[in-house]
Amino acid sequence: QVQLVESGGGLVQAGDSLRLSCAASARTFSGSAMGWFRQSPGKEREFVAAISWSGGITYYADSVKGRFTISRDNAQNTVDLQMNGLKTEDTAAYYCAARAAGRWSISIRNYEYAYWGQGTQVTVSS
Repeated sequence: QVQLVESGGGLVQAGDSLRLSCAASARTFSGSAMGWFRQSPGKEREFVAAISWSGGITYYADSVKGRFTISRDNAQNTVDLQMNGLKTEDTAAYYCAARAAGRWSISIRNYEYAYWGQGTQVTVSS
């Protein structure tokens, strides 16, 4: 069964840090690039970060570059998003996504991801 489960969201103040985690089923995770996206009310879902299957290639949206770090543990089937220096504009529901099996290269396009988690809410107060 394909499954992605996010955790780690919450309410924090501006400048704080949060670490999001996504647990994937082995079938979902194997050979797949992974990504994080976010969506605020009234806005389209936007790319945040992506990581290749090997973990050797990462890519970030300009809005989070230097503050967020994506990583993965292929032995544990997890992908994390460390978020530092949070800003109020980072408030959104954050979604973990996986490309189809064998799609090991990163993508910033949400339609190139085959599987999605249910999302975890991050709220940053001023």
